[in-house]
Amino acid sequence: MGEEGLFLDGVKIALGGRVLVELTREVPPGEVLTVMGPSGSGKSSLLAYLAGFLDPAFGASGRAWVDGIEITALPAEERHAGVLFQDPLLFPHMDVAGNLIFALPQSLKSRAARRAQAEAALEGVGLAGMGDRDPATLSGGQKARVALARVLLSAPRMLLLDEPFSKLDMELRQQMRTLVFDKARERGLPVLLVTHDEADAEAAGGEIVRIGS
Repeated sequence: MGEEGLFLDGVKIALGGRVLVELTREVPPGEVLTVMGPSGSGKSSLLAYLAGFLDPAFGASGRAWVDGIEITALPAEERHAGVLFQDPLLFPHMDVAGNLIFALPQSLKSRAARRAQAEAALEGVGLAGMGDRDPATLSGGQKARVALARVLLSAPRMLLLDEPFSKLDMELRQQMRTLVFDKARERGLPVLLVTHDEADAEAAGGEIVRIGS
């Protein structure tokens, strides 16, 4: 087992005694492991187990490490998993910058510094100067970029992608794939992508594991 990246050791997800996923894999920093399968095959449950919020109806075992730290021994808030879902899940009562500031560590007290970090994060995803916008006024592609910027600001150890491109049209989907995977490579973040879309898997460029077929 390498000290860097994500390592899954015999991770098993079961429901009602039926094993859905069983996986031992290593994902180096900046690379993507894609898990493909139909709805109900256990893809999202695998991500939920790694992030620390798996529904107790599922049985789970096995261990996972990120950069040599066993995350499955930690509470969810200490795992530092950056999760992107199908929906951007932006807070409607906050402006765009407020959504990003929410993700910053509490140790950063200065309001000006927090705002500056939010604005820099927006610039990094091609949305410079949009901090004052109401999320409801954004397009689907812009909302997806804000969701990515918020995840990156939270200083994650890994990215967990739960079909985050599936609700975008074809052109936006390709743009977001490129942006997400480029950011992961820049920051050396291991990525676990679950999808049923062959084009997602191809764009990810890493190993593909098929389940539930």
